[in-house]
Amino acid sequence: MTGRAARRAGVVAVSRSPGRARHRGFTLVEVLVALAIVAVTLGAGLRAAAAVTDGARRLAEVTAAQWCADNQIAEMRLSGEFPGVGDADFRCQQLGRSYAGSLRTRPTPNPNFRRVDATVRDEDGRTLVTLTAILGRP
Repeated sequence: MTGRAARRAGVVAVSRSPGRARHRGFTLVEVLVALAIVAVTLGAGLRAAAAVTDGARRLAEVTAAQWCADNQIAEMRLSGEFPGVGDADFRCQQLGRSYAGSLRTRPTPNPNFRRVDATVRDEDGRTLVTLTAILGRP
């Protein structure tokens, strides 16, 4: 095939020197750019994992506080007594942690019912949960 016929057919002749081997690879700049991309991606992944871990810890803490508040109101219901108006403090142990709480009992427009707010706080005094219930005369 002549040069003109070869070009029409799409054939390209490649001439290599027998003494020179061509080495293909990545340049240092390309490797550094790839490492930077990997580092940024790993950093974002670590931040996302930390957020998930914090969310799970917070959920466990709020769930335990909910159990504490629910137990206090259940205890009031099971006592069979009509609660008096006033405030009271309590301590609760759940999942190996200690929680402080308060019960706030208030009258309602109907004298046969009382509103009870059970608030549970963490060790730093931040409110984790408030559970409200209406208790009636036995």
